[in-house]
Amino acid sequence: MTSPTSPDHGVALTERAIAAVEADPHRLVLGHLEAAGPWVGATRTPFPAELLATAAFPGGRPLPPSLRRWLGYDTGLLRRFGWFGATTWYTQPAGAAGADRGFELTPRPLGELARAEFGDGWGSVYDALSDRFDECFLLPGGSDSRRVLATGEPDAFGEYPVFALDIDDLPCIELMYPGFDVYLADTAGVISRRGSGYSALSEDPRYAARMHTHARNAFGGAMAEECLDLPS
Repeated sequence: MTSPTSPDHGVALTERAIAAVEADPHRLVLGHLEAAGPWVGATRTPFPAELLATAAFPGGRPLPPSLRRWLGYDTGLLRRFGWFGATTWYTQPAGAAGADRGFELTPRPLGELARAEFGDGWGSVYDALSDRFDECFLLPGGSDSRRVLATGEPDAFGEYPVFALDIDDLPCIELMYPGFDVYLADTAGVISRRGSGYSALSEDPRYAARMHTHARNAFGGAMAEECLDLPS
């Protein structure tokens, strides 16, 4: 097994991504989509250390190490993509840890997220997967497609998979990254995805084992699943 301290995985890879962002923090996350905004806004807003130490997903699953490290650096990007509910800073429900300070993580079932992004018609094809993927978070990426981190069974690095949702031709969900660490590094330009297709990293010696672990957990070993319940 690859060492947990490998520079191509986990916190070590996340540190490389943060270093790349720090070199030009106000550059666009996605060069082809200005609406996604910059990596870092006017000022960084880290997740408070006293809350981050015990933070977990609402369902009780632990945060992946890469996400914990990124949140300690900044929350602004993920806040723009709905990870903390409404965009207004002080609107979280009372009672949850960090809610009064706007740091309560707010996942959505896959179908709900897809409906918000694609509309009720095409988004509805993902409703049948909501029980399987009940805690999902939107990430920057794609134009017509979307990138989604879904909690569940972690891989050997404690990371959760990132999927591509694509409604072009036959709608599908396909494994794209083995974790937030690899997604972040690729998006920041630290590593490159070799090959073609969403699941190209399944053939990459660095990430193949992790990709196949998530494929077994999510799709019984396949890299993707077609959504056949098409809208009328």
